[in-house]
Amino acid sequence: MSAITTRDGTRIYYKDWGAGRPVVFSHGWPLTADAWDAQMAFLGAKGYRVIAHDRRSHGRSDQTWSGNDMDTYADDLATLISTLDLHAAVLVGHSTGGGEVAHYIGRHGTGRVAKAVLVGAVPPLMLKTVANPGGLPIEVFDGWIREFSEVDYTADLKKIDVATLIIHGDDDQIVPIDASARATAKIVKNAELKVYIGGPHGLAVTHRDQLNADLLEFIRE
Repeated sequence: MSAITTRDGTRIYYKDWGAGRPVVFSHGWPLTADAWDAQMAFLGAKGYRVIAHDRRSHGRSDQTWSGNDMDTYADDLATLISTLDLHAAVLVGHSTGGGEVAHYIGRHGTGRVAKAVLVGAVPPLMLKTVANPGGLPIEVFDGWIREFSEVDYTADLKKIDVATLIIHGDDDQIVPIDASARATAKIVKNAELKVYIGGPHGLAVTHRDQLNADLLEFIRE
């Protein structure tokens, strides 16, 4: 089983398939790298190196008592990318994984990143606040982890300086499009927003072929 070890000793499981330009996937909560299998198999067959990890405390990675916060998640992703010595990578994140991608760029920059894709992603901020009146009230998130609902990724999004594709379903009941994708598209410079009409949160499954085609087109550009 392939794994890296982070600086606090946590073992992070990952899949690494194919060869070519690297495409790195970050999954949503509380899923695993397996959530991206259809996209990884598709892009791997098209000549790309596809990589996905189980976030700490998820799946086959170590179940840790500490470090279950977005700063650490982003740093774990950085460790994966640096350990594998990836360059000109395309980062793809779904839901909380989209926050992980944004926060990775906010903390570590785009020196190893060529493009980013946010799919049904939680940025910029899910929670309704005075500064974010379009968000959702805290009661909606009772029982959810804080990293999904209360982290503000606005500063991270402003640091994204690579080509960015935002994909979101307009019937997403988990991460409503107005509070997320449409707001993100206004913050990230030169971002492209693709709205899947009638699309729910789990686009990697329900709209697999459409998502695969859009990812391939964006990566090839």
